Amino acid sequence: MGREIPKAYEPQEIEQRWAKAWFDGNLFRAENSRGDSGRTFSIALPPPNVTGSIHIGHMLEHTLIDMLVRWHRMRGDRTLWLPGMDHAGIATQFVVERMLAKEGIKRQDLGREEFERRVWKWKAESGGVIKGQMIRLGASCDWTRERFTLEPALYRAVLEAFLRLYREGLIYRGRYIVNWCPRCMTAISDLEVVHAERQGKLWYIRYPVVGATGEYLVVATTRPETTLGDTAVAVHPDDERYQRFADKKVLLPLMNREIPVIADTYVDREFGSGVVKITPAHDPNDFEVGKRHSLPEIDVMTNDAHMSAAAGKYAGLDRYEARKKIVADLEELGLIERVADHTHSVGTCDRCKTEIEPRISTQWFCKMKPLAEPAKQVVLDSLIEVVPENQRTILLQWLENIRDWCISRQLWWGHRIPIWHCAECKEMVPAIDSRVEIVDGHARAASAPVKCSKCGGSKLTQDTDVLDTWFSSALWPFSTLGWPDETDDLRTFYPTSLLISGYDILFFWDARMIMIALMLYPGAAPADRIPFRRLYVHSLVRTAEGAKMSKTKGTGVDPLQLTEEFGTDALRYMLASMAAPGTDILLREDRILGARAFANKIWNAARFLFVNLEKIEAQGVRLEELASPEIRAQAPYLSPDNALAHRWIFSRLATVVAQVNDALENFRFHEATQTIYHFFWGDFCDWYIEWVKPQLIATDRETAIAAWRNIFAALEAALRLLHPVMPFLTEELWHRLPHRAGAGSIALEKFPEEAQERSDAAAEREMGTLQEIIIAARNIRAEMKLDPKRKVGADFATADAAIRKLVEENIEPLLRLATLSGLQVSSGHLEAARRAMRSSAQFDLRIAYGETLDKKAETARLKKESARLAKDIESKKSRLADDSFRQKAPAEIVRSMEATLAERQIEYQKLLDRLAQLE
Repeated sequence: MGREIPKAYEPQEIEQRWAKAWFDGNLFRAENSRGDSGRTFSIALPPPNVTGSIHIGHMLEHTLIDMLVRWHRMRGDRTLWLPGMDHAGIATQFVVERMLAKEGIKRQDLGREEFERRVWKWKAESGGVIKGQMIRLGASCDWTRERFTLEPALYRAVLEAFLRLYREGLIYRGRYIVNWCPRCMTAISDLEVVHAERQGKLWYIRYPVVGATGEYLVVATTRPETTLGDTAVAVHPDDERYQRFADKKVLLPLMNREIPVIADTYVDREFGSGVVKITPAHDPNDFEVGKRHSLPEIDVMTNDAHMSAAAGKYAGLDRYEARKKIVADLEELGLIERVADHTHSVGTCDRCKTEIEPRISTQWFCKMKPLAEPAKQVVLDSLIEVVPENQRTILLQWLENIRDWCISRQLWWGHRIPIWHCAECKEMVPAIDSRVEIVDGHARAASAPVKCSKCGGSKLTQDTDVLDTWFSSALWPFSTLGWPDETDDLRTFYPTSLLISGYDILFFWDARMIMIALMLYPGAAPADRIPFRRLYVHSLVRTAEGAKMSKTKGTGVDPLQLTEEFGTDALRYMLASMAAPGTDILLREDRILGARAFANKIWNAARFLFVNLEKIEAQGVRLEELASPEIRAQAPYLSPDNALAHRWIFSRLATVVAQVNDALENFRFHEATQTIYHFFWGDFCDWYIEWVKPQLIATDRETAIAAWRNIFAALEAALRLLHPVMPFLTEELWHRLPHRAGAGSIALEKFPEEAQERSDAAAEREMGTLQEIIIAARNIRAEMKLDPKRKVGADFATADAAIRKLVEENIEPLLRLATLSGLQVSSGHLEAARRAMRSSAQFDLRIAYGETLDKKAETARLKKESARLAKDIESKKSRLADDSFRQKAPAEIVRSMEATLAERQIEYQKLLDRLAQLE
């Protein structure tokens, strides 16, 4: 690639070109990472749905993962980011059924096998959009290891997991109340139900007491349609109001069925009338009461939420239509005592938003208590570190109160349950083993039993249900690496190093992976079986007003539109810069514009250097002599003219690298990005480049060469530092520099090292003093509203001989960067005059300008500054007077605070003196 840099930064062209090159070249294969650190880093992509496309939550998650993956790869770790997709049972079946409906076809018309072929065809043609989007956005996954939850190897892993859990007695089949989605036509787990407060009605219905004319028990309900399935009414055994009705019966309104009055402590005497209808087939609590009292279970609804034959004359009506009709009929019979407004929690399907119907159903369940205890222990023992801490607490609480998991779904797309039912004795017979066979290019269980293990019958039919999609996802960290076989990838990369996921799937996925891995993965110690060593739970991206993103409410944001407008690197930087642990991100355009401005700053700085390179080349110096890897490795080069800035920039680089490493290691993404920003924009662009500009065009050839070598070494190191955050921009600019033979990408280069030999405390201290003087001069000029280009003289005084010497040695950059015509340096302190002045503990600076100072404005400024200093001084005095602080804080922290306090007190006294003179 040529070194010429276009004037305008156009991220779209750059990004598409590099994204294609990275993918086509399989750049991010685990084998390409150097592995010279002796460490391994592995992470599995939370598998997006095959039906999905990138949303802003994905963009945040993938950005954070990619930052860490690129950082570890550059640090020499053997690195694997393993991608893949989830078959998304309900969502995918929903998409294909909707497509078929446009042709006037139902899946039942096709039959199961043909329907599955249609789904596979849809997947091949239209599924997996998100993969292409991830590639375009530069996700540095090892795409050669991409996995899909329904591919043969992972299908086999699911069969193996199911059979092991079944044989251990942890998977069972039973008839219980489940969350039924009438739209998706399947049971869903508790975690897939979204509860929201809604305003509804509470109907108080009279149930006539049998044998007691004119007497009623009044029952309050929010769902009158379910009264048709009542098999009892219940009162609290200690409720004196109703004790006389014990062992009596009431007549179920509209159904004219006598049902008993039972006593049970489940009843809340304060709710409604204190009498509760018991509908065991339509309420989980009623189901338990029904079991205790041996009550019949009457299901009055169909799968699509219409009334069943058991509902009598209401059969066939939609549940809401039936509610209206039932209420009208009760009112006509005089059985509605009253109706009250009532706010209550309503559950809806997480996918289709349909109101859930609690219904009795025969389903497959997994016992969770035996799995939860080991999972809880590895978190308590810190074998799995959970960040932030509040998510650790939430996870432990959920594991403590866990309920059994309904793992069966009434779908055709998914992993079919490997159990066969005997037509003769009803015995359930599992698959012989976990082998799979390929039919029409796709996997299914290959080891079907040929006869019943109980009666020997041969009429066996496989269970029609499939497993919950989250069941296969729970195996993701090890099934994707080859389990149940022992593979090289398993030996190398398991347990994975880290999981990053949103807190919305902490229970859906994160917790289940821990439980299942501890149960199934071989290993003597829990530390060998855990699915990941660290879990970072990221926050949500919200609107600028703090609302949750919602497509239905019109507040959703398409990150691909943002990347098209501002560039992927800018959006990545913006998201990472706000990703403080435990804090939601407010997506604001001004912040994205700020990130885009940062990208422009980097581009323009590099362009400035290459545009000006011709001046040294005119002296016969080639770029390779200034910026080859060998030359860069020897920096800093200390030129005869002003070596301070060169020592300083490489010392700052060493400090910043240590800070960034620490921040990324501890998931402080916001600190890492802001530290890099201040180094690149502030230290490198605004100070270093400006400071050494004259050296770059110096007539002294040795000085110019040393300056160019240093600035290219600093630029290249800064690009490597920035690469995990802004990969496209840094790749593009890095390729303008000479590299070692065989080097193909900055992504495979070394991250800058924490080079102790480059740390130079004296250079940082001296440069800090000079910067403080320049900033003081600039502030005075701004307040005096001087023409930015007009040079003026200034007076400088200090009692510190070393600072005087420092200023005298660096007079040229001081005058140039502060826009001064001269600087009169003296010892001691300056007399206050009616001129703008700044003071610190080390020096006084006064602009020697002829116009009269605004005394009122200067007095106000000094009072404000003195008040701030006084507050700071009192705060530090208080801390230092605290014995507890002195005992617990490191000695260097205490010493630093004492030194700072002394400086602040000197500054404060100078301000008071200046005020006294003005007043």
